[in-house]
Amino acid sequence: MSDERPQKRIISIDEGLVKSQLGEVVRETVEETLNKMLEAEADELCGAKRYERSVERLDTRAGHYERSLETKAGKVKLKVPKLRTIPFESAIIDRYRRRECSVEEALMEMYLAGVSVRRVEDITEALWGTRVSAGVVSKLNQELYDKIDTWRTRQLQGTFPYVFLDGIVMKRTWADEVRNVSILVAFGVNEDGYREILGAAEGAKEDKAGWGSFIASLKERGLEGVQLFISDKCMGLVESLGEYYPEAAWQRCTVHFYRNVFTNVPSTKVKDVAAMLKAIHAQEDREAALEKSRLVIEKLKTMKLSIAAKTVEEGVHETLTYTIFPREHWRSIRTNNPMERINREIRRRTRVVGNFPDGRSALMLVTARLRYIAGKEWGTRRYMDMSRLGGLVSYQVLGA
Repeated sequence: MSDERPQKRIISIDEGLVKSQLGEVVRETVEETLNKMLEAEADELCGAKRYERSVERLDTRAGHYERSLETKAGKVKLKVPKLRTIPFESAIIDRYRRRECSVEEALMEMYLAGVSVRRVEDITEALWGTRVSAGVVSKLNQELYDKIDTWRTRQLQGTFPYVFLDGIVMKRTWADEVRNVSILVAFGVNEDGYREILGAAEGAKEDKAGWGSFIASLKERGLEGVQLFISDKCMGLVESLGEYYPEAAWQRCTVHFYRNVFTNVPSTKVKDVAAMLKAIHAQEDREAALEKSRLVIEKLKTMKLSIAAKTVEEGVHETLTYTIFPREHWRSIRTNNPMERINREIRRRTRVVGNFPDGRSALMLVTARLRYIAGKEWGTRRYMDMSRLGGLVSYQVLGA
């Protein structure tokens, strides 16, 4: 009797072929979906579907042009509609362009961090579906530097009543030593209440020379209409503002002011002193705040905190400039917190690099992140209602 058993058929799968065919299906689906979305956008702009007769029609088609778009699914071919009178600006392509900023940062990060060739290829493929060698990354980075530098030094348009200034310290390698390099950053709130990154510059340190050069460059590029600068009391910054913008007021960041006071307060008393300082800036007007500060100074003296009392006495008036501006703006303009949040985001993204090979590399990566932030909701959502803000405030703080 035969002991032979029926043989099970083993199905052999060509994994490479399956992946290839599946990838092509996905690519075709993405291509088809994007083109349908472009058609729908064109219909909406025209006020009617293609070939549809309608009294509500605003425009008619004038053919289309082809362009390719790199996606994670691969390169797709788009048929972008053309209209006879209305410019066709696709939200789909705009969103892709905004994403390019993030890709630029990734390329810089890989280049500066010395990522291996294989890793560069893997990461770029994961980002947008195309493998890019390390040699190409090096070449692309120089092109990106030029592109980002053009944005960094662009001419400024309009007026900016409020301008926030701050510096972020990064590490750079110099002659086998690790040294600090400061990147000076400015953003403004324009006359319509929208935020805009105004510029960034490298400074060996946050001193008079660094701040003076940066503020001079902002003025040369067209920064005007400034009523209030908000910043920490950095060495040389306030003096430079008085030199280039003598008519503008200056607000010392209240949060940094508190920290300066706390350096002379025992940790067991910081909580109580913090409540006292916050009470000053919770008053209804400047005079009430100054009166409250006098009481706080006396209280600090009775607590045997004479140095802290002196710090408050000498600097509190610099923290009350916001009170001469519309009350609705007080919370937004009395601290440099909006800039601090940007700096935290920059540190998060630059941490991967560690020590930069030079100051320019640090500046370019920081600027790339600023450009990315500016293109997101941060720069496209109204930040303040500026209708209550009148002409230049007749109050001198700079140089006082």
